[in-house]
Amino acid sequence: MKALLEKYRGLILYAVFGALTTAINIAAYALCYRVLKLPNVPSNVVAWVLAVLFAFVTNKLYVFESKSLERGTVLRELVSFVGARLATGLLDLAVMFVGVDVLHGPDLVFKVASNIVVILLNYVFSKLIVFRKK
Repeated sequence: MKALLEKYRGLILYAVFGALTTAINIAAYALCYRVLKLPNVPSNVVAWVLAVLFAFVTNKLYVFESKSLERGTVLRELVSFVGARLATGLLDLAVMFVGVDVLHGPDLVFKVASNIVVILLNYVFSKLIVFRKK
């Protein structure tokens, strides 16, 4: 059992922190959209920014164990991380716009479904591009 946990440590941590990132994203979206009554798109943007900041720190330090705090390394990782997340964030935004504003579907159903696809893509981008081992 210990060998399996060690073998899949990164994936397990990604799932845990991905769930927390998703919870932050959904909670921030719901707070902005349902409580503060901000429009759908700005609510989604606020939720995305908060989730990306949390995800960068947890992915860098715990999931992919990139311990370097050298300015150049952190800047390269941050720029590539934000770039990848921007791509998946735009996908999320498109899903939410079409699902909620165009189709008038249930906002949280579309938010959860979109986040599942985004989480999978974010893992691939982070593993293969952002925090790749040299």
